[in-house]
Amino acid sequence: MNKGFQLFPDQASTMAGQVDALYFFLIAVSVFFSVLIFFLIYLFAVRYRRRSEEEVPKEIPGLLKLELVWSIIPLLLTMVAFAWGASLYFDGYNPPDNALEIYVVGKQWMWHIQHPTGQREINELHVPMGQPIKLTMTTEDVIHSFYIPAFRMKKDVVPGRYTTMWFEATKPGQYHLFCAEYCGTKHSEMIGKVVVQEPADYQNWLSGGTANESLEVIGEKKFQQFACHTCHVDKPNARGPSLVGVYGKGVRLRDGRSVIVDEAYIRESILDPNAKIAAGYKPVMPTFKGQVSEVGILQITAYIKSLAQDGSN
Repeated sequence: MNKGFQLFPDQASTMAGQVDALYFFLIAVSVFFSVLIFFLIYLFAVRYRRRSEEEVPKEIPGLLKLELVWSIIPLLLTMVAFAWGASLYFDGYNPPDNALEIYVVGKQWMWHIQHPTGQREINELHVPMGQPIKLTMTTEDVIHSFYIPAFRMKKDVVPGRYTTMWFEATKPGQYHLFCAEYCGTKHSEMIGKVVVQEPADYQNWLSGGTANESLEVIGEKKFQQFACHTCHVDKPNARGPSLVGVYGKGVRLRDGRSVIVDEAYIRESILDPNAKIAAGYKPVMPTFKGQVSEVGILQITAYIKSLAQDGSN
């Protein structure tokens, strides 16, 4: 792992170089105009100083061209920075379709990480080099912030909702992982590492892990444990809507609205089932708040996602 504080941490992701380029551009523009302004202040103070008590300054007429220059040039520079930053933001906000999805749950004072193949980690994240990684994150208690300096990536993890971030590591090695939001007395101890491996080494790590069940299988067991299958079946007159093939699609509600079935909708339906009731069904589903953890909700969500992919129950 990289040791100590580094002013400019290693660039270890596809986004890091682009973020650094924008950062240095902003620094260069700021330094240039700061030096220019201070130089002109000194120059004008010396050249146009009052040399005697009787001297009366001459009136200087306005110069439209000069005023346009010092208005238009800063405008263009700020628009360049805005467009550049917006482009980076949207690139970082939309993960590629082939991204490997990994779930992260923060809690005082640790990161719980769940791989789709079932492996679990505490304060460590193993990823393959050259593979886009999408992190779906939530927290069980207070606000945390998932921060990997070498990847130039940081995202707040907020109670009661899901946030996502993605990256593609470009260099094998171990990199610092921090919580960048003060989250309590042991905030400074909420640290870990991201282990970037060659694809073959990553597969060896997966095969050598302790997990013997995938995330979907674990989620299916919880689905059965909480008796969700007794209502959410693909049969006529079922008490709940079928979940086969529903993930990522729109669902019509009793009040006429439509929502997309995503992680946030599934979580809300488990914890507050009467918040959004599907059209054609009665509000008979009980709440599972306090009965299932955030990790359990993510496992059930993974199972529902698999129903959308393979179309089987």
